Amino acid sequence: MIIAVLLLLAVAGITYIMVRPSFGYLPSGSRLARIQDSPNYKNGQFRNMSPSPVMTTRKSRISALYGFFFADKKGIRPSAPLKAVKTDIRTLSVDTDCIIWFGHSSYMLQAGGKRFLVDPVFHAAAPLKIFNRPFPGTDIYRPEDIPRTDYLIITHDHWDHLDCKTVKELNGKTGKVICPLGVGEHFEHWGYEPSRIVELDWYEEFTDVNGIAVHALPARHFSGRGLRQNKTLWASFMIVAPAMTLYIGGDGGYDTHFAEIGRRFSPISWAILENGQYNDAWRYMHTLPPQLEKIAEQIKPGHIMTVHHSKYALSVHPWDEPLKNAVRLKSAVAADVVIPAIGEVVPLNR
Repeated sequence: MIIAVLLLLAVAGITYIMVRPSFGYLPSGSRLARIQDSPNYKNGQFRNMSPSPVMTTRKSRISALYGFFFADKKGIRPSAPLKAVKTDIRTLSVDTDCIIWFGHSSYMLQAGGKRFLVDPVFHAAAPLKIFNRPFPGTDIYRPEDIPRTDYLIITHDHWDHLDCKTVKELNGKTGKVICPLGVGEHFEHWGYEPSRIVELDWYEEFTDVNGIAVHALPARHFSGRGLRQNKTLWASFMIVAPAMTLYIGGDGGYDTHFAEIGRRFSPISWAILENGQYNDAWRYMHTLPPQLEKIAEQIKPGHIMTVHHSKYALSVHPWDEPLKNAVRLKSAVAADVVIPAIGEVVPLNR
């Protein structure tokens, strides 16, 4: 009887958590109809270009999560606060072409007189704040530190890339939201007007009145904020501004799309590439260290910055291993590999 009551309470607790608005909403109505017409949507979910199982071991996702929580976690978090810079971004002229990284996969780009905010997570990168705790010294930015932004770009709807509380607080100073198909459902329920939401399928683009284009491009990943996966699309993006071309890699593993993107958009000024929270058990979903050089050689950017590291421990590799990967990449490729501190202003015209 006691066990039954405990199980009932556990189920009730999980159900209560999962109906909270932060879990988001599944696409419906005309949005769902558009999704169903996408060539990337089959049998009720979005698919990658190549077969891409989330897990490449015989373990279930529950077993894998159990293994992660109870694994030896020595070294996956820093023992001392990390160096970070608290820049007063609100005083930074929008005409200053630069990039400012906020840790993990959140950053701001200024190019062509426009401001782009990518995957901002300033509150919680998980359903409960006890998970995905920021590293000491890294959690120094909040939505109120961000100036008015022309475009909010979301690569996919995982918790560590789309934080409900953050985007709600940014609503009043955000122009348009540019996101993959289906992700707009979350934003519409969270208070954004449909007229401000631009949802793109792979190989679609949005061009503003000044001629700046944002292209949605493939990525090899998955999506979902709850138990149901791949009901929304994931993407990488290319910003084509008057004087430079900027690639936003998002999350994802290696596939043939990198070579295609490199050919199609050459020359590419900057590439922001995923580097961190990888594991051989999900090798198709994230970029493994040996693949970084190959991706860089196929994209052929002038400059590279890596992200998806230095703020959260979502895998079991040492916390500083991605930084070492970036240092090795610096000596292996022709591109200028930039390894900034969190909050540092990095000029795009280096």
